[in-house]
Amino acid sequence: MAGVSGSNDRRQGPPKRLMRWALAVIVVLTPCITVLFTPAAHGQVPAQPVQWGPPVLPVVSAQVVTQPDDGATGVNPIAPVRVSVSHGVLNAVSLTNPEGKAVAGHFSSDKLSWTTTEPLGYARTYTWSGSATGIDHLRRAITGSFKTVIPERLVSGRLNVADDATYGIAMPIALTFSSKVIDKAAVQKALSVHTSVPTEGSWAWLDDTTAHWRPRTYFAPGTRVTVTAKLYGTAMGDGSFGREDVTSSFTIGRSYLLRGDTRSHRLAVYANGMQIADYPASYGLDSDPGRGTHSGTHVVMSKFPVYYMSNPKYHYKNVEARWAVRMSDNGEFIHSAPWSVAQQGKTNVSHGCINLSPANAQAVFRSVLPGDPVEITGSSRQLGPNDGDYYDWTIPWESWTAMSAVPN
Repeated sequence: MAGVSGSNDRRQGPPKRLMRWALAVIVVLTPCITVLFTPAAHGQVPAQPVQWGPPVLPVVSAQVVTQPDDGATGVNPIAPVRVSVSHGVLNAVSLTNPEGKAVAGHFSSDKLSWTTTEPLGYARTYTWSGSATGIDHLRRAITGSFKTVIPERLVSGRLNVADDATYGIAMPIALTFSSKVIDKAAVQKALSVHTSVPTEGSWAWLDDTTAHWRPRTYFAPGTRVTVTAKLYGTAMGDGSFGREDVTSSFTIGRSYLLRGDTRSHRLAVYANGMQIADYPASYGLDSDPGRGTHSGTHVVMSKFPVYYMSNPKYHYKNVEARWAVRMSDNGEFIHSAPWSVAQQGKTNVSHGCINLSPANAQAVFRSVLPGDPVEITGSSRQLGPNDGDYYDWTIPWESWTAMSAVPN
């Protein structure tokens, strides 16, 4: 019985070796079963066919965009001008004027765009040419044209400061326009002043054709100043545009100022904060309001070894004055006056000028620079807008900044 029982046990199940082979087959087939028995087998989403190799990309042609648009008119000559491409690269680009001259420009490093590097002209038609190649290996021509704005008038700007010149610590920067400026804010945004020493300053519009920039206090000696007026392409209002840019870089010299009191009949000179001279002087005749020297901070404007003075109101013409230093546009000078040496330091007898002896006038003449301040006190007459260009320092700072067209 024991032998029979053992024989029956072998018939009840497969041999162990066969079971091991079966398990191996199941393990090998498991990935295949996973693929075959997808949700589609249970009535869900149909199975997607298995793809072998790289994906197939759609065929796309180069897409070229020009700026400004083809057919655009009234384009500002300093507006961005470029051509760009997507789904490809640029091969060659040219923008030409009516005479066929090419406008300078450059490609981006990836050759996906080309941009002009010089301004265009007013009232001109510009034409695109060139080509781009798409990822489909097909070339596409670059075409189109646009027209720039036609100004009603062109307005010039003129600066009062010269390149590489040296000026005194009170020198204002004056920008004078050839025509009335309507949009002062737009113009002022095109103006900039950079100083080598941090300097608080502001533009102010003295009238419709004149804008001045001055610091809050006198410049620091040795300051390097660069003023730039990017007027070309600037819309000034009423159809006016700037004719051309203007710029200048100059230096502020040593600290040098003159200080006079009409009541003391003296003119003191200060260099770098130290008084170096105190001259007897005669100012404008006190009893005649038309002859008084104006109180206020004047600015040296120019100087002449010999200057001939005339004043029809007071019946003199072509009177020779030596070592003449102009300090306003109303006829006020510092100059040699040998005819009033006896009154200098004692009483005021001039027609508004500061009279000095020949030697003292020559010393002042040799030392001053345009832009040096001349601070006068004691007179009932005040320097102001009617006295010429450089009355800037007579205006309090808060009032000065209020004359700006752009909030500070």
